[in-house]
Amino acid sequence: MTTTAPTTTTVLDATDVTMRFGGLTAVRSVDLTVNSGEIVGLIGPNGAGKTTFFNCLTGLYVPTEGKVSYKGTVLPPKPHLVTQAGIARTFQNIRLFANMTVLENVLVGRHTRTKEGLWSALLRLPGFKRAEEASRERAMELLEFTGLAAKADHLARNLPYGEQRKLEIARALASEPGLLLLDEPTAGMNPQETRAAEELIFAIRDKGIAVLVIEHDIRFIMNLCDRVAVLVQGEKIVEGPAEVVQADERVIAAYLGTPFEGAPGQEEAAEVAAAEAHSTTEGDDK
Repeated sequence: MTTTAPTTTTVLDATDVTMRFGGLTAVRSVDLTVNSGEIVGLIGPNGAGKTTFFNCLTGLYVPTEGKVSYKGTVLPPKPHLVTQAGIARTFQNIRLFANMTVLENVLVGRHTRTKEGLWSALLRLPGFKRAEEASRERAMELLEFTGLAAKADHLARNLPYGEQRKLEIARALASEPGLLLLDEPTAGMNPQETRAAEELIFAIRDKGIAVLVIEHDIRFIMNLCDRVAVLVQGEKIVEGPAEVVQADERVIAAYLGTPFEGAPGQEEAAEVAAAEAHSTTEGDDK
């Protein structure tokens, strides 16, 4: 008796993605795929272009070159359309609605999956009421999943830091994504909160959602991910299983600050990091 191996679907396919700011190249010809059922890590020193690459994937930036596809369809360079397609993300800096409740924050994430129009909402027609009840029920399920159900009526600003991170993830999951992008989900967490985040990400994967995660905590990434890709000054220098990446001399050199063949000079590295930081600030101001 022969058994058929489960088929793997390519969820994300980023091809030759390049992002320039004026004469500076923050991301250079990066290829990356994420398959269904995978957790993929993206690591690199500060200024490596990780967040810029994330912004290219999610429509915040239009890549100078290359393309990004989700399940075989090229994504439009508009964040809300990327979310509608099936990609959700969290941010390096928490972006909750501080004066809204925990439940209300998750309900905001449902907007791309509700189809009732303006007049239905204004007139409180039966279709709107049904959609509102369904969204509330789904939001509570997500709060239960992330361990926040007991705090549904609390203001987001009153949550401990680790729970605010969880709430961001719950809000992202409310859009029913097939791929979740997490930008430094354990930043600022203590060891106990980090372990809880790891367990949550495994649980998300077990629900059939692929995950791509940026993180500075190397131990966390190596324990979590099926594959790891390394960016150094905008270029992908290696990709593979955790044990292969950990042993790569280029990765060791990059994290120790030791130059390796083909590495950019310090001046170029500083310029790219500054351009990336400036572009991120501009994006926050919009």
